[in-house]
Amino acid sequence: MAASSRGFSTTQFDFKLRVMRLNAALLPKSHVLEFGPRKRRKLCFDSDRVRLGDGAMRCCCSDSVTPIRRTSGPGNGSDKNEEWRFDTKKPPHIHRVRVQASPAAMPFASPPSFLKQEKFFPRCTPRNSGPQSRDTPPKRGNWLANEKDWGISLLNENVNESGTNEDGSAWYRESGEELGENGYRCRWTRMGGQSHDGSSEWKETWWEKSDWTGYKELGVEKSGRNSEGDTWWETWQENLHQDEWSNIARIERSAQKQAKSGTENAGWYEKWWEKYDAKGWTEKGAHKYGRLNEQSWWEKWGEHYDGRGSVLKWTDKWAETELGTKWGDKWEERFFKGIGSRHGETWHVSPSSERWSRTWGEEHFGNGKVHKYGNSTTGESWDIVVDEETYYEAEPHYGWADVVGDSTQLLSIEPRERPPGVFPNLDFGSPPSPEAHDDSPDEDFPSSQ
Repeated sequence: MAASSRGFSTTQFDFKLRVMRLNAALLPKSHVLEFGPRKRRKLCFDSDRVRLGDGAMRCCCSDSVTPIRRTSGPGNGSDKNEEWRFDTKKPPHIHRVRVQASPAAMPFASPPSFLKQEKFFPRCTPRNSGPQSRDTPPKRGNWLANEKDWGISLLNENVNESGTNEDGSAWYRESGEELGENGYRCRWTRMGGQSHDGSSEWKETWWEKSDWTGYKELGVEKSGRNSEGDTWWETWQENLHQDEWSNIARIERSAQKQAKSGTENAGWYEKWWEKYDAKGWTEKGAHKYGRLNEQSWWEKWGEHYDGRGSVLKWTDKWAETELGTKWGDKWEERFFKGIGSRHGETWHVSPSSERWSRTWGEEHFGNGKVHKYGNSTTGESWDIVVDEETYYEAEPHYGWADVVGDSTQLLSIEPRERPPGVFPNLDFGSPPSPEAHDDSPDEDFPSSQ
């Protein structure tokens, strides 16, 4: 479906949910299940990738067992099919899973990716020339964008202007500066517009903040609706500050995005965060939720690196239909200096509440020996020790040096000049807990099975 600055055409949802197969002994006759060789491989989980036009959401996770394919039995035509498939290109000792799903086009589809906004967002239009319409929903992502992807360009003067375009659409643009205590300053630019008949509208705000403590922040917020009734909201920000207790510089990024169809029972939500400090401590995570008519899916994942060699990674993803079918997969790994563990579970619940699950675990001793164990609800079990190389990522692939290099606009924010003899007020508050991070469930995130 094509998108335009005035609205979006509608198409019927054609959601094709395909699921992997396991041996027939593992589920009732209405389901077919099949296990392959138990090797750690890359897993493609189609129910977790949702396309909006040409965009797609992907997420990385791990598993040690072959997941399931579920196919609806006869006489249950309203139930969908899902497919989880393996990509065996990576070596078996690399414990990674790729998750993706592929429903057909959604009604607010096919705008350019938000990571390529320059195609439809003129950053700073000439004075007295109105900004172009931004009645375009955000796209699902598989990583957190950095500042260069947004092209935030604040005006250097106070502006308050509005106008009407040749097609009858209206626009406005204003900018200003707010000052406060402790050297606080916020420079902002706000713009928006609507179509001639008011059926579509958009708003966008850019800002930068600073104070005498060294705090700096860069951010953007966007919202809108189109003539089809689709609505969306999106915000992104990054900040630099100095931890009052450790005196270590930190950079944090966060983003939230959501969109809802005006013609179907469909929508999605994503929350992302990344935190870095100059000593190598890193934390990353995301919460995702989506719905397409009778099907819903959730995903949460997190990574934590302490900067001294300890790493924790985890993923929990699940989906369900209104008919009562549920399925999911979760795993966790912890390592330090070559010693650690992995464990996880793949599970499925039928509409009649019949549950199948397979759990697995690994203990890595750091000497080339790995203890592997597991069982399933169908009577499978194993408990062996094997000679196997241990692989894990002790450091993030994107860390402190990378985020500093990609935050030049944030670092270049100029604070207000501080008068001689005036010192910033520091609020030490309570020391942060070692495990404090933003991974509390949202209202739309029920617990997995």
